[in-house]
Amino acid sequence: MPKLSYLKALNRALADSLDADPDVFLLGEDIRVGASNLTAGLLARFGPERVVDTPLSEQAFTNFATGAALAGLRPVIEFQIPSLLFLVFEQIANQAHKFSLMTGGQCKVPVTYVVTGSGSRTGWAGQHSDHPYPLLAHVGVKTVVPATPADAYGLLLGAIRDDDPVVVFAPSGALGVRDDVDYDALAPVPLGVGRVALSGIDVTVVAVGHLVQEALVVADELAGRGVSVEVFDPRTVYPLDVEGLVASVGKTRRLVVVDDSNRTSGFAAEVLAVVAERCTLDAAPRRVTRPDGAVLPFALALDRAVQPGRDQLVAAIDAVLEDR
Repeated sequence: MPKLSYLKALNRALADSLDADPDVFLLGEDIRVGASNLTAGLLARFGPERVVDTPLSEQAFTNFATGAALAGLRPVIEFQIPSLLFLVFEQIANQAHKFSLMTGGQCKVPVTYVVTGSGSRTGWAGQHSDHPYPLLAHVGVKTVVPATPADAYGLLLGAIRDDDPVVVFAPSGALGVRDDVDYDALAPVPLGVGRVALSGIDVTVVAVGHLVQEALVVADELAGRGVSVEVFDPRTVYPLDVEGLVASVGKTRRLVVVDDSNRTSGFAAEVLAVVAERCTLDAAPRRVTRPDGAVLPFALALDRAVQPGRDQLVAAIDAVLEDR
């Protein structure tokens, strides 16, 4: 079975979307040369009218995409630096997101925003290492964080076909992941449907994006100690697959969430709240997150120190299993 990388899966999803629907077009900074490799080869295949380089004015071209979507097109924007979302938060959250709601569904705004390499990258320091997926989820914008190449393909395809604005976060830590993939089986993944990445009976670990791979490594290590870990991958941060989450935690009755965002008001806090409302637990749940207010330093060792890691995850799992 052939290997498919996460980044190539995103590229393939863009190509298949452009090929299938003439209303789809791409725009962003330096995308014709494929600066991040997300759009590599697409200019030659689809031409300059559908692969559009933009000026260095994120607010302008993000609003342009909203207008194009209102006119019936399906624009896909690439943001190569996650902190650019802070510049265009008004355009996404206050404009594109609200048109459908404020018109009773009469207007559709099918814009997809792809954030390539979100989160920490080696030596990118504080203003280029944010991973702000909870911010978009908080205001009700559809937000997905794929963990695998197959999901990167399927969720991006699903996002482009959705009639609402969708933000797709492609974590830097996942871009190099390669999996055996049946190309004929690649398909759109519906938004709002999570998956059990590994079945277990002792504790549910909820992990997002690249941290799913870390959780699977930890689960394999703990299996040697007789601990059966279930890894639940929400895939879509908003809307959250509440039923899938509750089914998993209802089985194990223990919960740990590993989340590469701030602790206060982060995604992990939402997961804990949902579970507290709906499940009976045998131990207090735990969160493994970035510390509040953390700015990722330039030095790699310090960068890694403020990110959720395997040792922290193992400690949290041990804590919830203490009275087992």
